[in-house]
Amino acid sequence: MQNRAIHILLLLAISVCACKPNKESNAPKPKALFIIVDGIPADVIEKLDLPTLKEIAQAGGYTRAYTGGEHNGYSKTPTISAVGYNSLITGTWANKHNVWDNDIAAPNYNYWNIFRIAGANDSKVTTAIFSTWLDNRTKLIGEGLKEAGSVKLDYKYDSLEYDTIRFPHKDDRIFIQQIDEAVVNAATQSVATQAPDLTWVYLEFTDDMGHKYGDSPQFFEAIKTADAQIGKIWQAIKERERSFNEDWLIVITTDHGRDSVTGKHHGGQSDRERLTWITTNSKKLNAHFNEIPAMVDIMPSIASHLNLVIPEPTRKEIDGVSFVGLVDISQLKATNENGGVLLQWKILNSELDSLEIFTSGTNYFSTGGEDVYEKVKTVSAKEERFWFNTEDSVFSKILIKTPNQYLNVWAVKK
Repeated sequence: MQNRAIHILLLLAISVCACKPNKESNAPKPKALFIIVDGIPADVIEKLDLPTLKEIAQAGGYTRAYTGGEHNGYSKTPTISAVGYNSLITGTWANKHNVWDNDIAAPNYNYWNIFRIAGANDSKVTTAIFSTWLDNRTKLIGEGLKEAGSVKLDYKYDSLEYDTIRFPHKDDRIFIQQIDEAVVNAATQSVATQAPDLTWVYLEFTDDMGHKYGDSPQFFEAIKTADAQIGKIWQAIKERERSFNEDWLIVITTDHGRDSVTGKHHGGQSDRERLTWITTNSKKLNAHFNEIPAMVDIMPSIASHLNLVIPEPTRKEIDGVSFVGLVDISQLKATNENGGVLLQWKILNSELDSLEIFTSGTNYFSTGGEDVYEKVKTVSAKEERFWFNTEDSVFSKILIKTPNQYLNVWAVKK
């Protein structure tokens, strides 16, 4: 019945739009949809029978991932929900995007999110959010806010957590699962009939059960239900690809793990609280996908699939490395050593011979300004390390430029 309903919606879309699939000679139009299912560590995902996630992984891949920034480093980031969401959509850690908790008191909108980037590329790019939390749209994306770029989403379905008549609030939190279901149904219909180019879906109930019961049958059952809900969206995507000349990327992940003692808590830097995962259908996965990618890697991966041009100032600041398409290097690290800075990286493109290293002693970008970078040297990429003298600098922003990417890191002397 579910597949039939989706098929009917697609037929309706065709009749209303009076449009036909593009000729096979034309390149399929890229579409992207990402789902955050709240608060599920990778070890739990791996032990449950989750048919939808399994099918999507078979089409593309599954990998363990991490959140939380550099452990005990300058980018150390709380393993808290809104913090993780913002790390995903901006491709930066909290030291840049400035969201430190669920209050979202003062986001730094100078670090553009994927929706602002999409809008800056082409006003015809359609965007959508289907969320069990209003703040994702109003505070993190900052829809309509001048300081956030006056972003306007084409389709939105959220704020149901404030509808206490339709969803009476009770201590068992089942109303959140009901809201998740409504969100999924709206997202499924939108994919089938409107097919936004970029869509964010957020589901909360799994985290509620984690907080209430920890590692428990209730938590596991909530995850299985979420898998079935995601299945509705996945079926709609497959129907779109069969009926239209579209190339869909779906990325499913979580925002944080849980503590290892009870499974009820998160926010710290323990291994399990940092332990996340990524499931995707992408057939263009590169070697970085198998390196334990980070939460911040998802945004540039989506941008790569959608062929979005990221403005150069923003591109220089992104902490993530795309796991979709061609990239040159990953795992950039900077350590203070012998009065200077030792840079280390992992080469992923065997054809890369050299890379350029630049440095700046300022961080004006964070307040809307521009940093001037001075070139340090062009070095052999295959060495995978380079030391240089930073003299008395307490802070240095280091930028590596290769033919296919920028990668940045900070060197901070304590």
